[in-house]
Amino acid sequence: MQPIHILLLIAAYFGILLLISYLTGKNAGNDTFFKANRQSPWYVVAFGMIGASLSGVTFISVPGWVEASQFSYMQVVLGYLIGYFVIAYLLMPIYYRLNVTSIYQYLEQRFGTVSYKTGAFFFFISRVLGASFRLYLVAIVLQHYIFNQWNIPFEITVILSIILIWIYTFRGGIKTIVWTDTLQTLFMLLAVGMAIYYINDKIGWTLSEFMASDELNTYQKSFFFDDFLSKNHFFKSFIGGMFIAICMTGLDQDMMQKNLTCRNLKEAQKNMISFSLVLVIVNFVFLLLGALLFIYAEKFNIAIPVMDGKTKTDLLFPEIAIQGELGIVLAISFILGLIAAAYSSADSALTSLTTSFCIDFLKIEKRDSKDQTKVRKYTHVGMSILLILVIILFKHVLTENVISNLLTVATYTYGPLLGLFAFGIFTKYTIYDQYTWLVALSAVLIIIGISNIPKEFIGGYQMGYELLPLNGLLTFIGLILIRRK
Repeated sequence: MQPIHILLLIAAYFGILLLISYLTGKNAGNDTFFKANRQSPWYVVAFGMIGASLSGVTFISVPGWVEASQFSYMQVVLGYLIGYFVIAYLLMPIYYRLNVTSIYQYLEQRFGTVSYKTGAFFFFISRVLGASFRLYLVAIVLQHYIFNQWNIPFEITVILSIILIWIYTFRGGIKTIVWTDTLQTLFMLLAVGMAIYYINDKIGWTLSEFMASDELNTYQKSFFFDDFLSKNHFFKSFIGGMFIAICMTGLDQDMMQKNLTCRNLKEAQKNMISFSLVLVIVNFVFLLLGALLFIYAEKFNIAIPVMDGKTKTDLLFPEIAIQGELGIVLAISFILGLIAAAYSSADSALTSLTTSFCIDFLKIEKRDSKDQTKVRKYTHVGMSILLILVIILFKHVLTENVISNLLTVATYTYGPLLGLFAFGIFTKYTIYDQYTWLVALSAVLIIIGISNIPKEFIGGYQMGYELLPLNGLLTFIGLILIRRK
């Protein structure tokens, strides 16, 4: 598939998104941008959230991770499932009862202004990094397969990607995102299904033959109980996955903003439960695809792609889909799936960052009504520029698989949010609000120190996702120390 064909395909795809943006952005004000007027059908939100949760990281990076980790990611995914139930029946009732626009407004009502700003700040850092990880992954694929051949710098690729997102989100905001997410989820799932079908057909397998093959058995070990010291032990992965879901969805303005567009709490809970059950199946299919990609690469002597002198397993799926001999249909479906997967999370991240900054830091609701729309639009531009700068920085500092980096960062940045919300929900204490930022920062610094302890110093124990709940626990203990008598 030639680069010009890929660009034309992307242009056609964005034409559809712009049409959706036009239809959903008519007469859109700030209430539409931030809350979609609380009129989103729950089943539309649920389907769209699949794409937003998976993103380009799952679409490319999870299959590329199979060689190194087999199916151990399923341990984390099962933890996600429990976490989503906690969100539906513990956190959502609080958000709907308080009728918040930003979920961190709960912290202001519970503790005070400093706690509120602290929570919003940690979300802001978390989402900037998370969205940048996802967009970075797509940008390197576009760079490797399109723009390198025209000698266009990586920085230009990133700028173009962000501009495209800004164009179709600046008017309708979250209302546009709810509907574009459904289209993007559909394209992503179709791409995965097509890839599994065409690769099996090329090998000469039916789906049942692939599932029963010895080659698959070498990759599909899912549960690891034998070595508690290892990073991927079941207990550590499961508990970590549960808290990752609670934090990266339930305590994350990006994900919860979509849920808060549902008509009422009951519909929002239907959305969350149905979405969580489907997500387990979808993640398992992605792991199957990853095993199939490595089996196919071995059978047909396809080398792992190299970028900047380093092997990138994240690029194996695009290498086979675009450069392989599986036909134009798979190449087209892959490009559509990739763009859909990436932008289904990145566009909502840009919208949620704009929302959080406007509500939590600029207090836009207290400004004159004539200035509110102008402030929101300027903030939207500012968030776009920030994402561009962070993605460009990632090109020079990232060395590992992207999903590994993403989950590692989550253990640092979401821990204080976990501790703050847990303390607010499960205790009745008030605190000396002015010291909250110090507690949160101290917890993060301690976790960074613990994570960098050489495993030889602690009996060979490898730190994993359990650092996230530990971070939350340290924050919780710190809040006890600053409680009011």
